[in-house]
Amino acid sequence: MQPLHIILLILAYFGVLILISYITGKSANNNTFFKADNSSPWYLVAFGMIGASLSGVTFISVPGWIEGQQMSYMQMVLGYVVGYAVIGLILLPLYYRLNLTSIYTYLGDRFGRYSYKTGASFFLLSRTVGAAFRLFLVANVLQLILFDAYGIPFWVTVTITILLIWLYTFKGGIKTIVWTDTLQTLFMLIAVGVCIVTIKDEMQIESLSSYISDNKLSKMFFFDDWKSGNYFWNRFFSGAFIAIVMTGLDQDMMQKNLTCRNLKDAQKNMFWFTLVLVIVNFFFLALGVLLTDFATTNEINAHKDQLFPTIAMSGELGLATSLFFLLGLIAAAYSSADSALTSLTTSFSIDILEIDKKGDEQENIKTRKKIHILFSFLLIATILVFKYFIADASVIAKIFQFAGYTYGPLLGLYAFGLFTKLNVKDKLVPAICIASPILTYLISIFSKSQLNFDFGFFVLVLNGFITFFGLLAIKKSKNA
Repeated sequence: MQPLHIILLILAYFGVLILISYITGKSANNNTFFKADNSSPWYLVAFGMIGASLSGVTFISVPGWIEGQQMSYMQMVLGYVVGYAVIGLILLPLYYRLNLTSIYTYLGDRFGRYSYKTGASFFLLSRTVGAAFRLFLVANVLQLILFDAYGIPFWVTVTITILLIWLYTFKGGIKTIVWTDTLQTLFMLIAVGVCIVTIKDEMQIESLSSYISDNKLSKMFFFDDWKSGNYFWNRFFSGAFIAIVMTGLDQDMMQKNLTCRNLKDAQKNMFWFTLVLVIVNFFFLALGVLLTDFATTNEINAHKDQLFPTIAMSGELGLATSLFFLLGLIAAAYSSADSALTSLTTSFSIDILEIDKKGDEQENIKTRKKIHILFSFLLIATILVFKYFIADASVIAKIFQFAGYTYGPLLGLYAFGLFTKLNVKDKLVPAICIASPILTYLISIFSKSQLNFDFGFFVLVLNGFITFFGLLAIKKSKNA
């Protein structure tokens, strides 16, 4: 594809998103921005959440993971099923019963103000970095296939990327995103399907299912070495807890669920979302097998995060593959990033500034809009920092690794609140939640170097346990 064609494609794509924003943002207020007036159809939420969950990172990184990790990621995906069940059966009923806008309000009711602010702050940190990682990946690809041809610097690419998100989310917020995410998820799934069919035809594969099942790269379950990060139970339980914290304890993902009309609709949304997400992840891994074999057969030197973009945009698979790859990449990236920007705005407005407790609606809308702009600039700055410090490993591994340290305290806080009736010394909670990731990091480093045991993504669970026992240590006595 020529750079001009790519520009026209991007302009047309965002023209549609902005049109949706205009339609859904009419007469929008803060309740529309934060909760979509509690009027979202559950099936749209479920479908749109697929794109938000996968993001540009999954689109790029999961296929590139096959070469080194085979299909071991599927072990984690199966763990997601358990985690989503916990969300649907335990967390969603809690959130709807309390009629929450921000899910971290629960921590304030359960423990106190310091716990509330700590939980919200960890989310703000986690989601800012996570969203920046995702957008960094996409901005790099856009830079390579488009903006370098015009001599446009990376910082301009990033600024344009964030500006486009701001344009279609600044008014309607989550109400707009429920609809745009549906469209973006559709584009992403079409892109994967087109790429799989194209490579199958190019490699003259008669039976795709037989080819994948017989392939040496399709090994899915690893029970041999319990010290390995690929060990089944390590990955499975890590997946379960990652799903709980990165969806159930994440304002970004839960904000969509809370826009449904009632709890029953939200639970239906979670059930169908889980089923489809497992299937979609399997197809991403199958695509990775095909891409890896195609690169080997055609002597294409591309690995990890460069595998899919290099092959898709090379022209060897035809114009349609390049077109749908680009559409899928943009859709996957923005379906995650737009909701991240909205949820960051929501959490800071409700949890930090507490504008929901202030009476002047027009002033609150002005404040929310300023926060929206603030987080847009913050994401730009964070991405530019990552440009110079990001390492070689797959981006998806880095996101989950970071999430294990920042979401762990949230896991400990919610587990303690839900499964005990104990109260804690609220002022000491921030210290426990800061100390826990540090201890987790030191333990994981010692374990790997001295005991040859790799916690892998299980650092999340370790972090949650340390936080939980730290809260036990600061529990209030019965007489207090």
